Amino acid sequence: MMRLAAVGFGHEANTFAPVPAGLDAWQAAPIVEGEQIREVYAGSESILAGFFAYAAETPGVELVPLLFAWLTPSGPSTEEAYEHLTGRMLDALRHGGPWDGVLLPQHGAAVAAHVPDADGEFIRRVRSVVGPDVPIGVTLDMHANVSRQMVDHADVVTVFQTNPHVDAAAQGLACARLLGRAVTAEIRPVMALAALPLAINILRQGTADEPMASLLKAARAQERRPGVLSVSVVEGFPYADVPEMGASVLAITDGQPALANEVAMHLADAAWAVREHFTGGAHSVDDALRTADTAPRGPVLLLDMGDNVGGGSPGDSTHLLHAARRLGITGLIESIYDPEAARQCVHAGAGGRVELHVGGKVDDRHGRPFPVSGEVIAVADGTFEDPSPTHGGSRYFDLGLSAGIRTDDGFRLAVHSRAAGTRSREQFRMVGIDPAEARIIAAKGVHSPRAAFEPMCPALVWADTPGATSANLEALHYGNRRRPMFPFEPEATW
Repeated sequence: MMRLAAVGFGHEANTFAPVPAGLDAWQAAPIVEGEQIREVYAGSESILAGFFAYAAETPGVELVPLLFAWLTPSGPSTEEAYEHLTGRMLDALRHGGPWDGVLLPQHGAAVAAHVPDADGEFIRRVRSVVGPDVPIGVTLDMHANVSRQMVDHADVVTVFQTNPHVDAAAQGLACARLLGRAVTAEIRPVMALAALPLAINILRQGTADEPMASLLKAARAQERRPGVLSVSVVEGFPYADVPEMGASVLAITDGQPALANEVAMHLADAAWAVREHFTGGAHSVDDALRTADTAPRGPVLLLDMGDNVGGGSPGDSTHLLHAARRLGITGLIESIYDPEAARQCVHAGAGGRVELHVGGKVDDRHGRPFPVSGEVIAVADGTFEDPSPTHGGSRYFDLGLSAGIRTDDGFRLAVHSRAAGTRSREQFRMVGIDPAEARIIAAKGVHSPRAAFEPMCPALVWADTPGATSANLEALHYGNRRRPMFPFEPEATW
């Protein structure tokens, strides 16, 4: 019997975000242990679902889920939170052994106040617990800032290759399969990392769009070469001010380090050759709204880049709402984080009148509170299930106390008690708002809303709103990234 442990955490840390991830935030998040992990994740499209699928398809494999924590992107974790969480995980790993292998469902862009490379440090600590001879497999998000430490202390690393991320389970399965082959000594995986001095603008990270689509096609071609086990093009996460920030290529071969290096460098060279195409180009707020409003048919998906909750923004930006009201644009729906407004709506009840201010309460970068006069459409506890494709493969959601509001001037707002990107149609439907009836769907995200909403939206428009995930990377104040680095220093070389 092959015994594999599954343990880890997922967090994308925006070092420019206003709210850190303290211990209270982690404890309020979905921290699951033991067989509860199987119950929550086995039927999803998550990394863990891929791990469970491997155990189900492979006789003689026992996958033991230990502890998993996931937190909505935010500022970096506090030292207290990181040490408490990872300490529990390492204790579970220590006391549950011995292990034939370990599977880690990580993100790759976690940062703690005292540990810039929080994922890499965790992998290093896992290695120190299990020793040098137990294979470790890791699956990362495509927005990982891959570090040398991650590669040095793992045996296999696979990375999402879609954005929106709809292959999380597939990459988890691929990782587990490679790990299993390493455990039985069928393969001897070696990895090569090519870390580019290149920050890819989040707007250019859609994998169906060029030039990323061609790079991924080239990566798949490299995987067909004899001896090549896996190739990952990694977009990186530009909102983490850490030395590892940037795009990279990761190649795995069967015992052939020179081949791994050749493959990684070949694709890194290809990415560098098209670096000018990885810069931004979103519409201004007013232009974006006018473009969406004049589209021949709707609903139009209007993407609020500065309040990308999936990148660490707070989820309560009101810039689009204020501009739409000023421009006289109606028929817009939006999901927004505001626990105070949600409570007021629940108090008023479905059909009740409300006079309140929505959003703009976390900080002053994401707009002023938005005055609302209107009617409560419906209230909900914020929990729902969505088995359809969603970014990251999530199936079960909990947005806390929620309500739908129909404003007197033609907006419909879904207010929630937990910050959430616009990743599911159900977050509107549960509070009585049908997104199919909207003229404009204002979505807090850049690519993540596309998995759920693009099939119903004939047009997509990106708005360069102010905020912690601004499309204008040059406006962010970095102190720890590599220098020189493109596009910040155009003279950067590779």
